Amino acid sequence: MYFFVVTGAILLVAAWLLLQPRLTALRRRHIRNRPFPAAWRAILRRNVPLHGRLPPELQRQLRGHIQVFLAEKSFIGCDGLAVTEEMRVTIAAQACLLLLNRPDHYYPRLHQVLVYPGPFVVRRERTNGIGLLHDEERVLTGESWSHGQVILSWQDVLEGALAADDGRNVTIHEFAHQLDQEKGHANGAPDLAGFQRYPRWSRVLGQEYGALQERLLNHEPSLLDPYAATDPAEFFAVCSEVFFEQPGRMAAGHPALYGELSRFYRVDPRAWI
Repeated sequence: MYFFVVTGAILLVAAWLLLQPRLTALRRRHIRNRPFPAAWRAILRRNVPLHGRLPPELQRQLRGHIQVFLAEKSFIGCDGLAVTEEMRVTIAAQACLLLLNRPDHYYPRLHQVLVYPGPFVVRRERTNGIGLLHDEERVLTGESWSHGQVILSWQDVLEGALAADDGRNVTIHEFAHQLDQEKGHANGAPDLAGFQRYPRWSRVLGQEYGALQERLLNHEPSLLDPYAATDPAEFFAVCSEVFFEQPGRMAAGHPALYGELSRFYRVDPRAWI
C-alpha cells in the first residue's frame, strides 16, 4: 500500500510540474486580455513618455505586460513611504520595456520591488586592500538583488521616466541587472537564447568596455556614463539605459554594440523617435 501511495504522490507532483507552465501561461493571457484601466493610461501619459512613442502593437504589448507584472510582483514602501498606484504603474511600465517581444518572461527570480521616497543609504562590510573589514556607507538610487528584490528611489524613478532622452534611467538600469542575474549572478552576459551568440556578444561588449576605460583614462568624452567602466555587469546595465533612451546616438557611435543590444532586447528603439 505504501508503495502505491508514494507512487501516486510522485505522479501527482510530476503532473503538476508538467501542467504548471501551461496554467501559468493561460493565467497570464487572461490578465493581458483584461481592459487596461483608464487611470493607468493617464499615468502612462503623464509619467512615461516612452510609452507614447511606441508603435501601436508595442504599446498594446507593454500594457499587457504591465498588467501581468502588477498581478505577480509585490511592492513594499520603505522609510515610511506609502506605495501608490501611480508608483506601481510607473515602475512597471519602465521595467516591462525590457520585456517587449518576450512571451511569458516576467523576471522569474523577482518577487518584490522595494520603493524608497528618495536616495537611500546602504551599509555594508567591505574588505580593504590589506584584508581588514570596515563599514562602508553608500547612497544609492537603485539596487538589484539576485535573490528576488529590486530597490528603487521613487524620486529618481520618476525623474528618469520623465526625462526619456537623457540616457539615464534607474529603473531600466536595475531591471537590466535582473535579466543579467537570472543565471544566479550578474556578469554582463544575460541569457542570449542560444549558446552560439555568446562569442560575438563577448567580443563586441568586451571591445566596447575596453574602449570606454581607455577614453576615461585619456579624459575623452563618452556617450556612456563613467559608471559603466566599473565592471561588465554595470557596463551592460548602463548600455541598456542608453539603448532605450538615446538609440540614435548609440547606433551612430557604437553600431556593433547597438546591434547586439537590439538582438537581445528584440526591439529597435530608433524607430520610436
